[in-house]
Amino acid sequence: MADRAAVERILGQAAAEGRTSLTAPEGRAVCEAYGIPTPAERLAATAAEAVAHAEDIGLPVVLKIVSPDILHKTEAGGVLVGLRDAAAVKAGFTKIVENAKAYHAGARILGVQVQQMLTGGQEVIIGSVTDPTFGKIVAFGLGGVLVEVLKDVTFRLAPTSTEEARSMVDGIQAAEILRGVRGADPVDRDALAAVITGLGELVTDFLQLSEVDLNPVLATPGGATAVDVRILVDPDAAKEPHRFTREEILASMNRIMKPASVAVIGASAEAGKIGNSVLKNLVDGGYAGEIHPINPKAAEILDRKAYASITDVPGDVDVAVFAIPAKFVPAALEEAGKKGVAGAILIPSGFGETGNIALQDEVVAIARKHGVRILGPNIYGYYYTPENLSATFCTPYDVKGGVALSSQSGGIGMAILGFSRSAKMGVSSIVGVGNKADIDEDDLLTFFEQDDNTQLVAMHLEDLKDGRAFAETAKRVSRRKPVVVLKAGRTSQGAKAASSHTGALAGDDKVYDDILRQSGVIRAPGLNDMLEYARGIPLLPTPNGENVVIITGAGGSGVLLSDACVDNGLDLMAIPPDLDAAFRKFIPPFGAAGNPVDITGGEPPSTYRNTIALGLEDDRVHALILGYWHTIVTPPMVFAELVSEVVGEYRAKGIHKPVVASLSGDVEVEEASDYLYDHGVVAYPYTTEKPVAVLGAKYRWARAAGLL
Repeated sequence: MADRAAVERILGQAAAEGRTSLTAPEGRAVCEAYGIPTPAERLAATAAEAVAHAEDIGLPVVLKIVSPDILHKTEAGGVLVGLRDAAAVKAGFTKIVENAKAYHAGARILGVQVQQMLTGGQEVIIGSVTDPTFGKIVAFGLGGVLVEVLKDVTFRLAPTSTEEARSMVDGIQAAEILRGVRGADPVDRDALAAVITGLGELVTDFLQLSEVDLNPVLATPGGATAVDVRILVDPDAAKEPHRFTREEILASMNRIMKPASVAVIGASAEAGKIGNSVLKNLVDGGYAGEIHPINPKAAEILDRKAYASITDVPGDVDVAVFAIPAKFVPAALEEAGKKGVAGAILIPSGFGETGNIALQDEVVAIARKHGVRILGPNIYGYYYTPENLSATFCTPYDVKGGVALSSQSGGIGMAILGFSRSAKMGVSSIVGVGNKADIDEDDLLTFFEQDDNTQLVAMHLEDLKDGRAFAETAKRVSRRKPVVVLKAGRTSQGAKAASSHTGALAGDDKVYDDILRQSGVIRAPGLNDMLEYARGIPLLPTPNGENVVIITGAGGSGVLLSDACVDNGLDLMAIPPDLDAAFRKFIPPFGAAGNPVDITGGEPPSTYRNTIALGLEDDRVHALILGYWHTIVTPPMVFAELVSEVVGEYRAKGIHKPVVASLSGDVEVEEASDYLYDHGVVAYPYTTEKPVAVLGAKYRWARAAGLL
C-alpha cells in the first residue's frame, strides 16, 4: 500500500522552499513510500558522521553529494564509489564537498549521502517523463552509460499494468541479457516489473513530478534496487488538456456526420470559388437534407433560397460550412453559435498554420462559449457517404463501404481521395482535420467506434493534440475495429535540453511507436502502406492461429516471401510429416515440400488447385501466401480464376482463411491481380513484400484485439 501522505509531506516542503528538484534522501523516501527498493543509506553532515554511518551500513560504501542545486552529481565530482575503510570515507567526505563547491560555489550543500555499495547484477534504467503529447509515460532500458549509447528503451503510458510492465522488460532488444547469457543467472524480471508499476502509480498520483530517473536500477536474481534517484518537480506538469466526455463527443459528432440541415456560409454562384464548389457538391452529391446558402448579396444560389445570415434560416441548422476569409470567421461563428449549430467546418486557412495563433484561439473561445465543435481550420472539408454528404470543395465520392479515413494534410487528403477512387475502395467517411483547433482524431474515433457503417479507421497525422486521449480511445476501438495510423515525422529531433536520461530518450519517435502499439494501433510506414492496409485488411478473414504456409511456383519468390514474413512478424509453419507427405502427392519429385511449398515452374493449373485446397482444408494451416510465376502452362488469368474458385468453394463450406498472392510475370499479371482482389484475395503484381505486409497488418490487429 503506497504511503501517499509521506510523499505529500516531502513535496510540500520542496514547494515551500521554491525547489524544482528533490534531494537524494527525499527521492529515496519517495521511492520507499511506493515500494521501490533502494540501498541502505544515511545523510552525513561531517566526516566523522560519514565514517560512523559507513561502519553501521557496512563497508564498502558510496558517497554522493546532497545539494538541491546540483542535479548531475557525477559531473560535479560529487560521487565516489568503492570506499572500503574509515580513512577512505573520511578523506572522501572532504574531497566530495570540495569538488561540489568548485563546481557550484553558491550551491547549498545539505551533506553527503553514505550509501550501501551494491555489486553484481545488470544495470537498467527505469524512469518517467511528462511527454508533451502523451502526458505521463514510463520508460525501461539498459542503464548506466549504455542508455545513452544504445537507446534501447521501451515506453508505455503511466500507470502500467503488471502485464504491460513485463512486456517492457521483454521488449528491449537486449532482453536476452536479462534472461541470462553465457552462464549468467537471469535477473528477477518480476521485481523489475514491480518497480515499473510502482513508478507508474507514483507519477499518476503526483502529476507535479515532471521527471523521475531511477538510473541505475541494479537488477539481480534476487530483486531490483534503485541505486540512484533523481526527481524533478514542476506544477505545470500537472496541467491536463480540456477533454469532452464520450457522451458529449457523440452528441456533437452524430449531428455533424448525420446532419438534417447544412448551411454554407460564403456560398457563391460563381464557378471556381470554394463557396460555389461546396454548395454544388452538397447538391450534386445527393445529400437529402436541407441545404441553406448564406450570402448577404444574393437572393438565390443554385436554385436554393439564400439568406443574409445563418440566424435568418428557419428551423434548426446542424452544420455550418465556412467558405469565407479567416478574418470574417469570428463574427460569422458568433451567429452560428447563436443559431445552435453542432459543428463549424472551417475550410479557410490563415489561422495557426500561418502563425495567427490569436485568431485561432479567438474562434475556439467563441465555439466553446456556444457549445459548437470546430472541424479545422485549414481543411478540405469532409465526406460521410451513408448520408451522401460531400461537405467539401473536392469532388463528390460515392463508392460506399466500411473504411473511414482522415488526414491532417490537405495534400494527403487528395491522395486518399484519388487512391480510393482508383482502387474503387468503399469508404464510409473521409475527413480533413487540418489545424485540429478543436475536433481531433480521438473525437473521430469515438464516432466511428459506434458507427455501424465503419469497419476500419485509417488516419494520417503529423501530431496528436492529446495523445493520451487518443491512445485510450484507440485501445478501446481497436478491440472491435482495426485502427491504422500513418504518423508523419518519424525521424528523431534529438533531445530538447532534457535534464534527465529519461527526458532525452523521450524525444524519440519510439515513444509514439510503443504507445500506439500498446493501444492496439497498426502503424503504417508510409502513405501507400496505410491505404493498402485500409483496402486489404477488411477483405481478409481473421486468422484462427499463427501458422502461415507459402505455396509458390518460383523458388526465388519463395525466398523473398519468407523474408517478408520475418519482416512482418509472421510465423512460417513447421510442416508436420503427414502434411508434408500430402503436399508431395501433388508436386513433382524435383519440387520441395517443407515451407515454402515449391511446386516449381511449369506446373499445370491442377497442381496449384490441389495444393491450395490442401492448405485450406487442413485445420493446422491458418493463412496462405501464394507466389505465382507467369507460365504458358498456367497463364495469369487461369491462375486467378482457379484461386478464386477454390477459395470460394471453401468459404461456401464455412472455411475462411486469409489468402494473399504475389504475381510475377508480364503485364497480364496486373489484370489477374485485380481479378483476385475483386474476389476476396489480396493480390499484387511485381512485389513479394506488399501482400505479406497487408497480411502482417491483419495479424498485428488480431493479436492486439485478442482474437488469436
